[in-house]
Amino acid sequence: MLISVTVNGDVFEREVEEHWTLLRFLRDGLGLTGTKEGCGAGECGACTVELDGRTVNSCLALAVEADGASIRTIEGEADQGRLSTIQAAFARHHAVQCGFCTGGMVMSVRDLLQRNPRPTVEEIKEGIEGNFCRCTGYEQIVEAVLDASGQLDAAKGVLRHV
Repeated sequence: MLISVTVNGDVFEREVEEHWTLLRFLRDGLGLTGTKEGCGAGECGACTVELDGRTVNSCLALAVEADGASIRTIEGEADQGRLSTIQAAFARHHAVQCGFCTGGMVMSVRDLLQRNPRPTVEEIKEGIEGNFCRCTGYEQIVEAVLDASGQLDAAKGVLRHV
């Protein structure tokens, strides 16, 4: 089946098998390998992408369902080779270890900050609860989100307000 999608601002038309997931299409059809398959069941968040302005687990969505949609993946996060505010905060706070979960985590954080530009620690935890990180630990991720939202004095590692 022929589908047409806009991915990270570029339009693509490709033939896909009807059973292909959006994840498989992104990785195998377009070569965008930043989106990972962790569990294949929508439980880990490694495959999180933005589809028409909302985050989805791309391992659960079919590629044919995305026909005509606008998709943003982790590859679309940086701007002309410059890290986004979120990516830079993740780097500063060592919120990345193996990197497997990072793409999905950044996409979820992006969604959170669009909906709530100054989330509390509890709201951050709720915002990333669908994303599992097995090696970094969530403290650095929460600090990175606080930094990206302008609520952390990065030099001192303390909240700017309560």
